[in-house]
Amino acid sequence: MGEGRKPEWMENETKHTTSSILSGKGHSTGEFKQKRKPSRPVMSVEQLTEGVLRQDRATLARAITLIESQAAKHYEVAQQLLQRVLPHTGSSIRIGISGVPGAGKSTFIEAFGLYLCEKGYKVAVLAVDPSSSVSGGSILGDKTRMEQLSRHPNAFIRPSPSGGTLGGVHRKTRETMLLCEAAGFDVILIETVGVGQSEIIVRSMVDFFLLLVLTGAGDELQGMKKGIMEIADAILVNKADGSNLPLAKKTKEEYNQLLHFLQPATKGWETRAYTCSALTGDGIEDVWKVIQRFVESTKESNVFFERRKEQAIEWMYTMIHDRLHTTFFQHPRIQELLPDAEQSVKEGTDTVTSVVDRLFSAFTDS
Repeated sequence: MGEGRKPEWMENETKHTTSSILSGKGHSTGEFKQKRKPSRPVMSVEQLTEGVLRQDRATLARAITLIESQAAKHYEVAQQLLQRVLPHTGSSIRIGISGVPGAGKSTFIEAFGLYLCEKGYKVAVLAVDPSSSVSGGSILGDKTRMEQLSRHPNAFIRPSPSGGTLGGVHRKTRETMLLCEAAGFDVILIETVGVGQSEIIVRSMVDFFLLLVLTGAGDELQGMKKGIMEIADAILVNKADGSNLPLAKKTKEEYNQLLHFLQPATKGWETRAYTCSALTGDGIEDVWKVIQRFVESTKESNVFFERRKEQAIEWMYTMIHDRLHTTFFQHPRIQELLPDAEQSVKEGTDTVTSVVDRLFSAFTDS
């Protein structure tokens, strides 16, 4: 063996590890890259459709990921999928659930969801989550918060990042809801992030809106806008157990007195307050009975179906608005002119109206 010459086995090992680093393949130890997991095969629209309608959970999850994707190449495929499953949607009861911080939304949803699952219903929980400013991912961790429900064979929980925009809530949550309906879920529960604009948007996509509150209505109402009460079909005083029960009943009566002065959220339906304990299960069955009465009553009066038609039209106009907004700001000429436009407005050398007129002229002329 000549001086400086490596043994043959060492030369072969060097070649192997070098090629492994470059390709990302092979065994890895220490500084070398780990072997990549084999990527899942891309599913066609036909395969996704068949899997969703077959109620395959893994396919449903992949279909929802496709819907949530920001990539332009996924948009067309997602819309083809939705068009195919559309005839199989619309048969579920859509319920929006909101509440002030600390009202126990997650605990209630788990207790309510488990009750429905045990009754034989298939329940999907869609949580409208704020997005992480760093990763863009969902940060509430609903599967962690609803451990028992997430393990039930009749339940499906999907935290959906909003992408930081309410427009994202509109499209992604609605389309996810349609996929879940096509996959055979009887009840869709949509949890919102808290009292605010997201509640108004969720109201526009559900049949029944439930507002969870805490005891002590007088103090709480000081921080609650009247508008949030006006969109609720039922108000639920949660944590009505133990020593808190008398106060919960008193709070229920206070809310019922206040509701007399508000316009009902749904034509022909009287919004009432009720008590419940997600911890003990007391009142859970009553909540479901109220919702069933609501559905029966509004279907009989045709209000149920008219609301869904109106919601579809509202969704269409919202989508048009969102598309125009995106198209305008992504236009190359607008991106070129915006910095100078902002500067002239800051310095007061141009009126806002004249700047906007110039931008729109550039947009429509190009």
